Amino acid sequence: MMRWQRVVLLILLVGLCGLCPHGLQAAQQKGLDIYFIDVEGGAATLIVTPQRESLLVDCGWPGERDPARIAKVAKEVAGLKQIDHLIITHWHTDHAGDVAQLMKVIPVKNFYDRGIPDPLPRDVSRQQIEIYRQATQGKSIPLKPGDEIKLKSGSVPLKLRVLASSGIVLGEPPHAPQTRPCDRGHAAMPEDTSDNARSIAFLLSFGNFDFFDAGDLTWNVEHKLVCPTNLVGTVDVYQVTHHGMDISNNPVLMQALQPRVAIMNNGPRKGGAAKTYARLKSVQGLEDIFQLHRNVQTTEEDNAPPAFVANDEENCQGEFIHLSVDPTGQTYTVAVPSKGTRRSYQTR
Repeated sequence: MMRWQRVVLLILLVGLCGLCPHGLQAAQQKGLDIYFIDVEGGAATLIVTPQRESLLVDCGWPGERDPARIAKVAKEVAGLKQIDHLIITHWHTDHAGDVAQLMKVIPVKNFYDRGIPDPLPRDVSRQQIEIYRQATQGKSIPLKPGDEIKLKSGSVPLKLRVLASSGIVLGEPPHAPQTRPCDRGHAAMPEDTSDNARSIAFLLSFGNFDFFDAGDLTWNVEHKLVCPTNLVGTVDVYQVTHHGMDISNNPVLMQALQPRVAIMNNGPRKGGAAKTYARLKSVQGLEDIFQLHRNVQTTEEDNAPPAFVANDEENCQGEFIHLSVDPTGQTYTVAVPSKGTRRSYQTR
């Protein structure tokens, strides 16, 4: 190639990059991705950071189906080769799944949980706990309120902070009671002794974008998160707690969070309660509700519009919902690929 030809080629390449080095840098930047994977009324939320670090929150039910669905989204859609971090929010079967089976289809590096209780409560499977212990080789990390999972961060700050675990919220001493004297118009429910009330709740922040996930946390502990002090703040996206069951999703919590978007990981016959849907619709500033499944037991008015529901039929293919945040953390899009739906929003 002649010297003048090399000069012309260089000029053309610079032009394609936006006439400056920043053009190429912008083209290479990635945003934050969150995939809500359908595990039929269980939970499996896959987070992929701009640095391509991955975090899976819960892994669905035991068996081969849910690990296969998780691996398909992780490998074929997100382009991952492994799961860097796995959080088990609590020990119920639909969240703790079968970690050993999951690791057969995709490697997992680091494990986090609320700690394995001793003695085990009656609603926790001893067999499932033993499978988890063997799969993790006893190297899981228990999370408590205030802990952070250190994620690689670029020019836009990225942070994941635990706000509740084992029934305790940030700032409380160990063994604090499940209810506290704070009245905002919604009375406490009877004490929940199940492992749901001990779920890990966390806030994920990327720039101005905030995402809140509380596993299957129930009414009384949800209340403590925002009364008398809002420990969460306002958020952009709320993963509807406990699959949309009405023993969770305390109106005091939802009104305090003021999410712009709610995404519900319900099943066709699990969660997605009519009362919860009504509560969500009453939240000030909430623009859209998305569901992994249409609740086949309630009415059309008690479900999100069809374009915002990933799976219509009980016998489904396990379609997912994809949330993507732009590289600056200023805007985000929620997509339902099975319906061709895409909705974009500004962060708060």
